[in-house]
Amino acid sequence: MAMEYHNPVLLKETVDGLNIKEDGVYVDVTFGGGGHSKEILSRLGENGKLYAFDQDQDALDNAIDDARFTLINQNFRHLKKFLRFYGVRKVDGILGDFGVSSHQFDKAERGFSLRFEADLDMRMNQEDEVSAYNVVNEYEEEDLQSILSLYGELRNAKAIAAQIVTARSEQPIRTTEDLRVVLQRFLPKHREHKVLAQIYQAIRIEVNQEIEVLKEFLMQTQEVLEIGGRLSLISYHSLEDRLVKRFIRNGLFEGEPEKDFYGRVEVPFKKVGKLIIPSHKEIKTNNRARSAKLRIAERL
Repeated sequence: MAMEYHNPVLLKETVDGLNIKEDGVYVDVTFGGGGHSKEILSRLGENGKLYAFDQDQDALDNAIDDARFTLINQNFRHLKKFLRFYGVRKVDGILGDFGVSSHQFDKAERGFSLRFEADLDMRMNQEDEVSAYNVVNEYEEEDLQSILSLYGELRNAKAIAAQIVTARSEQPIRTTEDLRVVLQRFLPKHREHKVLAQIYQAIRIEVNQEIEVLKEFLMQTQEVLEIGGRLSLISYHSLEDRLVKRFIRNGLFEGEPEKDFYGRVEVPFKKVGKLIIPSHKEIKTNNRARSAKLRIAERL
């Protein structure tokens, strides 16, 4: 296994959060380079079982040769469906390390990184039809504005969307560099990287339907987890973290749960411990960890 594929964030803390039983059944829904999976397997006995999900074809090269391990080449939005395909209805813990892997950022041709010029792509599943090129060149101006505002949290989303539409009417915006040049007037030197990162984030979330996928996945965890089973989830931006935090608190993404006749509320999870963030030491050795937030919950 090539560890340069992905240096796992909060490795010990995330796996500790699962409170692993030697003969338990666990799921790593974001396999990547297999760092978290390998740690889970090291704590399982011979009767334990680990299922992992990853939609990226590149991740298949990291499959772990272990009879207790099964790698499922699917998006984790299909969690329940594919666990049932393997005869699994309940599990003891689910780990998720969301966002883009280090490998995807470092592979120039995937188009995720600001560091390289590449075709506008950003697909986590390279077989998906919609790429960043389609979003930038084909979406209606109003939809672009909505994506940039909601997913990129950009105050000037309307002006940026208008600029993209004007530029693409003259010629297609094909590469990451093309996009940077088109948006140059919105990129002050002291904030260029930050603003571009927000724009990239917005487009990437849309391409991969990351918010919808996360919501679908979280709702399924209520059914899949045994009572007392654990969720151990790492988010990297505020949109994801807010969803995870709210879901753990009351099992919903908006609004409040209904109270019964006595004013009591039934919720599916209880949080375990406080929010965990990486140490300065980990951030120093793994820059990707800088925005990581780990939340742990137990099924009631």
